[in-house]
Amino acid sequence: MEPEIERDLIGRLRIGDAEAFDAIYDAYRPRLYAYLLRMSRHGDVAEDLLEETWLRLISHPPPAGPETNLAAWLFTVARNLFVSWSRWRLLDAERVGELARITLRAAPPAGPLEEISRGERERALEGALGRLPARAREALLLVGVEGMTPAEAAAVCGIGPEAMRARLMRARRLLAREMREGEAKEER
Repeated sequence: MEPEIERDLIGRLRIGDAEAFDAIYDAYRPRLYAYLLRMSRHGDVAEDLLEETWLRLISHPPPAGPETNLAAWLFTVARNLFVSWSRWRLLDAERVGELARITLRAAPPAGPLEEISRGERERALEGALGRLPARAREALLLVGVEGMTPAEAAAVCGIGPEAMRARLMRARRLLAREMREGEAKEER
């Protein structure tokens, strides 16, 4: 979404324009849901956190200034909600691979051919991504999937750009290792 459009929508949202909220919701819901689903590995948790993200947007919208990046603001809120949720939940080892078994509902499938075309490589990548530690998975999702720059992702995560670049480098190495190990298991 263009920055001018974002600023206009935020300004309209701040005065209670429901159509502005609808436009923001339509533009960011699939991306935020996919991010939260991949981070939490639970559809119901992702829905709850997404709903809370929208409530935060309505109750405390970001400023409509030239420096405001709506995507970064929304992902920061979603991330902070996920971190808070994570603090209260103990992750057990059995659930680390659940992402590979979840059918992503970020966007409804276009039809049966789309389901068939997902392919083994994509499932392997999702499985490997699901086995990564949360910080590594988060860095890859923000930069690789959401298209944020490392500096934007760093702002979302509350770390410096250099720390994010280092986190990305480690995450990419871990992902490559997970992919190799997954391929080796399939060959056996």
